[in-house]
Amino acid sequence: MSGALIGDVDAGACYRGAAIDSRRVEGGELFFALPGERTDGHRFVGAALAAGAAAAVVRTPVEDAGGPQIRVDEVTEALHALTRDHRRLLDIRVAAVTGSAGKTTTKDLLALLLGECWRVRKSPGNLNNLLGFPLTLLAIGTECEWLVAEMGMSVPGELAAVSRLGRPDVAIFTNVRPAHLAGFEEPDGAPADVGAIARAKAELLAGLADDGLIVANAGDPRVVGLVERYLAGRGGEAAPAPGKHVERVVWYEVEPAQGLVPRVEVTARGVEPLAGEPGTRFTLEHRGAQHRSVSANVELPLHGRVNVENFLAAAACALRLGVPIETVAAAARRPRAAAGRGEVSSLPSGATLVDDSYNSNPEAARLALEAARLLDGHRHVAILGDMLELGSAERRYHRQLGSDAAELGFGLVVGVGELASETVAAAGEAGVETAWFEDTHAASAGVPPLIREGDVVLVKGSRGAALEHLVDRLVPETALVQERPN
Repeated sequence: MSGALIGDVDAGACYRGAAIDSRRVEGGELFFALPGERTDGHRFVGAALAAGAAAAVVRTPVEDAGGPQIRVDEVTEALHALTRDHRRLLDIRVAAVTGSAGKTTTKDLLALLLGECWRVRKSPGNLNNLLGFPLTLLAIGTECEWLVAEMGMSVPGELAAVSRLGRPDVAIFTNVRPAHLAGFEEPDGAPADVGAIARAKAELLAGLADDGLIVANAGDPRVVGLVERYLAGRGGEAAPAPGKHVERVVWYEVEPAQGLVPRVEVTARGVEPLAGEPGTRFTLEHRGAQHRSVSANVELPLHGRVNVENFLAAAACALRLGVPIETVAAAARRPRAAAGRGEVSSLPSGATLVDDSYNSNPEAARLALEAARLLDGHRHVAILGDMLELGSAERRYHRQLGSDAAELGFGLVVGVGELASETVAAAGEAGVETAWFEDTHAASAGVPPLIREGDVVLVKGSRGAALEHLVDRLVPETALVQERPN
């Protein structure tokens, strides 16, 4: 990053990471005054410097800001230039996780497994885009050997740019599902298809190291397709440059049966719920070099088959990198579900709550319904909020979710939000008892009287639906032991 120094700036000073929000300055960071749709970071330069930022990176110097400034031509590009420079200087390896669902859980699991053998850092929360990832990387120092990071996108081209900033040594693909479709619709308004999402996810390979490792879900045909296109050199934006070869691909799959790829290296067999507590047990199998196989029994205290798939993604990476399978199996006993991501708890009413409120898309919601049905209860209740960013097909997806809930045998379907009214309508047409609330505030008052002793209650919706506030209303404060994600 280059710029003009303004004020009493020490050109040789060492800075402690970066910040783009003056409220999150802890001291010693470079504050980047980014432009925005609603506000301009230049308005907060004084607050950032007062909070302890070492200097502010600005396009237009701010008078009487109270501290040093660095003037650049474009603040966002300066942030990215500094990120690229820092990545070149760091002697670390980067494992990048992408997918339409499961990124955060897979990231957390992989950091846990790699931490058995190396010094590991992971991206906090969901800092996974062109602004969040630089903040993660710029906070990394010499104490780290592996960085495990989410990399996400909401529009075409975004993930390729993030990948080139991070230059991952490992690219992990969890799944490709209908999500963020609104950002991929055609200019004439034609709906986007999931193939567009697959092409965008393939952009993670744009920055992959020449000898990089790909870890891919063999049970997802869209993931299989994007990896095969890349290896064949037909990946478009993500196609390898001349002479660039990816020789290592690790395929994983839960209960492999489809035969989409010739050799699945890491599998989970005999998946079944743990008795008397949330979680699953299965046999982890690793077929390594010379087709020699090893296996270990795993008890994973995370709810649902989808978390077995997330664990396999992390295990496949760790096993190929050399973590012993016995170490992987032992570490599998330690994770706990993060708030809003399938966390199971008991309610004062005597019901069981499955808090999957952090985010949603059509396929993830269907899987959450299936997983909740595996829990014993007198009645199964689905509280389903709006699923956002689905474009012109949004109402069709919401109606299908109501039909899915009815098909799976839910006794009560509750919708929260305008789009969720379609979910409720479809479930009602199938003969299911329903209720609908305009927003989370109304649901927080109306839902608790609907819950009975012995119910299994699933809460699922997009971030914008804010169903975590309903969960907070259902669960007593003494049970909220984890900080909610931002």
